[in-house]
Amino acid sequence: MGKIVPIQNGYCSNLDYRRICSIDTEVIDTPTTPLIHQMSRFWLINEGQGILKLQDREYELKPGTIVSILPWQISDVIQVDSPLQYYLLAYYFDNINAIIKSIYNTDSQPLSLIEEMTGCPVVQCGKEEYTEIRTVFEQLRAETGVESVKPAEESGRLHSLYVKNKLVELIVLYLRAGERSKTASPPVRTGIQKSDILHYMYNHLSEKLTLANLSKLFFMSESSISAYITQTTGLSFFDLLNEMRVGKTINFLLYTNLTMEELAEILGFVDSSHICKVFAARVGMKANDFRKTYQNVYEICDIRMTRDAYEIVTYIYRNYAEHLTPQSTAEQFHISLKELNTILLYQVEKNFSDFLNFVRVNRASELLKRTDKSITQIAIDVGYNSAKTLTRNFLRFRTMTPGAFRQSIEIQENTL
Repeated sequence: MGKIVPIQNGYCSNLDYRRICSIDTEVIDTPTTPLIHQMSRFWLINEGQGILKLQDREYELKPGTIVSILPWQISDVIQVDSPLQYYLLAYYFDNINAIIKSIYNTDSQPLSLIEEMTGCPVVQCGKEEYTEIRTVFEQLRAETGVESVKPAEESGRLHSLYVKNKLVELIVLYLRAGERSKTASPPVRTGIQKSDILHYMYNHLSEKLTLANLSKLFFMSESSISAYITQTTGLSFFDLLNEMRVGKTINFLLYTNLTMEELAEILGFVDSSHICKVFAARVGMKANDFRKTYQNVYEICDIRMTRDAYEIVTYIYRNYAEHLTPQSTAEQFHISLKELNTILLYQVEKNFSDFLNFVRVNRASELLKRTDKSITQIAIDVGYNSAKTLTRNFLRFRTMTPGAFRQSIEIQENTL
């Protein structure tokens, strides 16, 4: 991109930072310019025709279309055939995601909202689906008011509960419509795009993010990734990381009672002093003062992300090559198998087996890229008993065999 893309602010409402969502009605009658979204949002198209570019992929917009935009994705309406009139709902994705995992997902089934919503961001609803989804939008509008006109006052202590339940209902209806849409016309796999870099960074803030790691994942040189980030956002790689982390810090300060030490670990800061320094420089207010001023006690989600949860994730990362089992890991931390999977589903959106295989495949990818070891030896090095098991999991997570992956790396290096 030649121009810096504007970054949307990190709040649902400019009028009340405590709001978990806001709703408005907007009209687009001419093509827009690209926008980076810090806040999640849904569009429900009621009238008009046009083309949306989201994460460098183009989608048709028409009456009955619902669009899901997640944090740090880039949108641009590139064509307007007739004026687009739509409902715009901005909401805190992390908060709703946490609620669904900890309260609604009682059977602990694997559910990755990020993967589901990223995989089918634009859905053409059937008549009944559109009617159901529009009804939820209108119920939320009646409860919260219209952002650009007059937001409604919070109607007692049940306001928050009502809004959260409606947001969960909306996401369920959208996902069901997306499942039907995939069945009707399976999406074409287009692979990782350059525009996915920002979204990936946001979703992996708790990990050690470096240009070297991104270079391996996106098959781009470190200088190319750095240049893309600066040309797109106007920020350096590290400044962008801090911007993202501050945005998530605001969310946690508003909706949880996590300590600054816990937030520093969760969000990838060095320590509590570091997070407080960066937050004050970016927001102009001390983190604890911000929490006291804006936190709404009725909005706090009763979720405790304890150090034990992060120690479990770290344990699997560090011991992936060992003979790890759900039972042995649960015993290591003195918890039940159900608690183990519940923690992992919440933290990494995968159950024990899926997460362990995910880590092993990533480590195998690194060995395939930087060593000449045989695929059988690499399989053993990362904890598998055979190359066949590695290949099966590699196909699942990389959609190609280990041999094809290594060959693609060699082709790329030869063309540089």
